[in-house]
Amino acid sequence: MSWWSRLTGGGTAKRPMPQRLDYLSEALALERQGDFDAALTSYRLALRDQPNDQRILQNMAIAYSRTGRLDDAIRCYRRALEIEPQLSGAHYGLAFLLFKRGDNNGAERHLNAFLEHPPQSAEAERWVHHAKQTLEQIKAGTGADAVPDAE
Repeated sequence: MSWWSRLTGGGTAKRPMPQRLDYLSEALALERQGDFDAALTSYRLALRDQPNDQRILQNMAIAYSRTGRLDDAIRCYRRALEIEPQLSGAHYGLAFLLFKRGDNNGAERHLNAFLEHPPQSAEAERWVHHAKQTLEQIKAGTGADAVPDAE
């Protein structure tokens, strides 16, 4: 096909349609490699395609947390909860970010919301135990330094 035909869209041969990238899968792969900044770029592209996907928002919040951008992480968790108010993972993640910031009331509220609808998986008991332990620490007036990490 001549350059003129390509320019004007002429010619009889059909061009293959470009395939959309699976930005979410790409972001998850980049996270596994430890490249959180690149993963965040892919998450943003995925979110552009699916702006109300709470799974993308939760993963973005985790990546933001791992890069120290806690304000952005909090914003992503809150947006995910606007979409799905009972999203246990978002309540859990947000609770611990708020707790680190010294917002014990906010942390307590989100830990209770997490415990009202805990995830149903084989490893969920670990997260439920950690949430209960943190609630006890909050009620005892102990700071974030006294609560062990769940990981």
